[in-house]
Amino acid sequence: MGDRSQKIIYAVFVLAVILLGWGIDNAYYLQMLIFIGINTLLALSLNMLMGYAGQISLGHAAFYGIGAYVTAILTATYQVPPLLSLPAAVCMAMFVAWIVGIPTLRLSGYYLGMGTLGFGMIVHIVFREWSSVTGGASGFVGIPPLTAGPLTFDSERHYFFLVWTVVLLAIIMCRRIIDSRVGRALRAIHDGEKAAAAVGVDTKKLKLQVFVLSAGMAALAGFLYAHLIYFISPGTFGFVTSIRIVTMVVIGGMASIWGSLFGASLLTLLPEWLHAFSEFEMVVYGLILMTVMIFLPRGLTRGLLDIYERYRKNNDR
Repeated sequence: MGDRSQKIIYAVFVLAVILLGWGIDNAYYLQMLIFIGINTLLALSLNMLMGYAGQISLGHAAFYGIGAYVTAILTATYQVPPLLSLPAAVCMAMFVAWIVGIPTLRLSGYYLGMGTLGFGMIVHIVFREWSSVTGGASGFVGIPPLTAGPLTFDSERHYFFLVWTVVLLAIIMCRRIIDSRVGRALRAIHDGEKAAAAVGVDTKKLKLQVFVLSAGMAALAGFLYAHLIYFISPGTFGFVTSIRIVTMVVIGGMASIWGSLFGASLLTLLPEWLHAFSEFEMVVYGLILMTVMIFLPRGLTRGLLDIYERYRKNNDR
């Protein structure tokens, strides 16, 4: 995709955000769009790790939770301004990812998945059991609204524009990384780690770097979530959330920036459409994931583009 095409897509994206932000007055719809933005950050962060670098993670919600809990504790317990808690939340998640990634990323395949799953479960237990700091199973209350100088993001419209501005910046950053030499090295690792190492790619260093970057982006999503809801609980950052993020990536399309947006949108809106099946949430996700993997293994975004290309070629004949 050329620079001109990317600029056109970004322009359409910005125009759509402006039209939705100013055109929708219903607070519920605006909040749903905010959640789509936060989930897009999560899906994008995991896609960098799983879609481009080929590293499975089943504990990504842990970093999401670290970002949320660090800012909650600093702002509500110690009265730190929210903007000052942001770098602390992101850096804490990245530091934990660095510590965990050094031994864990030596694994591969199913073993790496099990390692990240175990890490996610440990973090979830800490959130639930360290009640004197995190509020325990009852949750953490009293998180203040996000402020930046004289601005207070305490309305859905203001928060909508904030979240989607962050999403746009994250998309641009990820696109620049993917189009760079680092991005080509990541795709080489995805296609074959031993082959990448044979041509001089420092696979261990690069895998750790993308793991840390992915954790920082997830923590940023957690920060935005905490100051949107003003309340967090361990259940939000458990195994089900990690599986939901994986499903967003796979359904939208692995190694697809805009697929992350598509998958996040679908999986955020799906529970609203399937209230009658809320007790079977994991079953529904499993069926959707299985169907997509069988019929559209490259995800909905790339699958639909492939169908369109075949249709166009048939009409050109």
